Amino acid sequence: MSPLNKGFRLFLALGSLLLATTSRSQFNEKPVLNLENEDKKFLNWGYYLGFNHYDFKFEYENDVPNIAVDRSFGFNVGLIGEMRINEFVDIRIEPGLFYTSRLLRYPGIEDPVDAEREVKSTYISVPLLVKLSARRLGNWKPYVVGGVGTALNLGANEDSLDDNSSGTFRMKRQVYNYELGFGIDFYLEYFKFSPSIRGVFAISDELVPDVDPNSPWTGNLTAIKTRGIFVNFTFE
Repeated sequence: MSPLNKGFRLFLALGSLLLATTSRSQFNEKPVLNLENEDKKFLNWGYYLGFNHYDFKFEYENDVPNIAVDRSFGFNVGLIGEMRINEFVDIRIEPGLFYTSRLLRYPGIEDPVDAEREVKSTYISVPLLVKLSARRLGNWKPYVVGGVGTALNLGANEDSLDDNSSGTFRMKRQVYNYELGFGIDFYLEYFKFSPSIRGVFAISDELVPDVDPNSPWTGNLTAIKTRGIFVNFTFE
C-alpha cells in the first residue's frame, strides 16, 4: 500500500472517530449549545485539511478509443476567510494547496513507455464561494456552497520546449473553474468542525498541443479540462 493511501485511510479513521465521539452531544433533544456567538462575527477565520480525487474530461476531434485515466487520491490543505452577510449567507475565500497525480493510458500505442503519461499536478487554488446555511439546529447546521475560482498549476510544464515525444506532458498553467458542494457545521466545545464534499469543474481548456499536429498523444484532442471531487475537514 502506498504512503498516500495509508494517509488517506488514517485521515478517514480520524474523521470517523471525531464524529463518533461527538455525535451524542450534537443530536440530543436539548443539547447544551456550544459557541453560541460563533456565527455572529462579521469576519471568521480557519483552516482545512482533506483529500481529493481528480480526473480529466477529454474532448476529441475524431471518434476513436478514449484515453483511460487511472486516478489516485491526493491531499488538500488551506486557509479560510469568511465574511458574514446575514444569518444564512456568508462569502468565503479558501486559498489552498492541492496535490494530485493522474496516469493517462493511450490505446493503440504499442511501446509501454509511450503508452503511458503520468501527470502530477500541484494546484494553488483561490476560490470565491457563497455559503448558504440552514437555521442552526442545536449544535449542527447543514449548508450548501458554490462559486468560481482560479488555480495555478505548478506542474503544468506549459513553457517546456519538450513535449510528449520527449516524455513531457504539458498543460496550461492557469485554470478557471467552478465548485459546488455541501456540508455540515458541528459546533464543538472549543471550535467549529465542518466536513464537506465538493465537486470542482474546469471552465478553461488546459491542453498544450504537441509540436507535431499528428501527435498520437494530443493530435486527436481539442480540449482537456480538469474535474474532480474532494472532501475537506474544516476547523474554525
